[in-house]
Amino acid sequence: MLPRQSRRCRFGLVVVRGESMQPTLRDGDLLLIDRSRRPTVGELAIVRFADGEVSVKRVDLIEEDGYFVTRDNPQQGRDSWTLGGVAIPSADVLATVITRVGPPRRPKEA
Repeated sequence: MLPRQSRRCRFGLVVVRGESMQPTLRDGDLLLIDRSRRPTVGELAIVRFADGEVSVKRVDLIEEDGYFVTRDNPQQGRDSWTLGGVAIPSADVLATVITRVGPPRRPKEA
């Protein structure tokens, strides 16, 4: 993830890096995020793993000890389950993804 605006703003833009959220998101996609809204189950969130890596993941489960997140591409990346069922602490859930704003996608060829 590459932040596009100051962390002080409620809304921001981030660029997706990697393939862990394919086919939903692709490397290079631009996302509009809301730093003030907590994600719900099924939504995409910007999370920080214990080693400091920031990534976009899908919220799978919310419990007292934090958020369990998953990737859409089981062949790439990591998530709560590949880390042994580890919850992301609420303080490390940085934003909720509102929408993908670009780049435009080409239609699939027949």
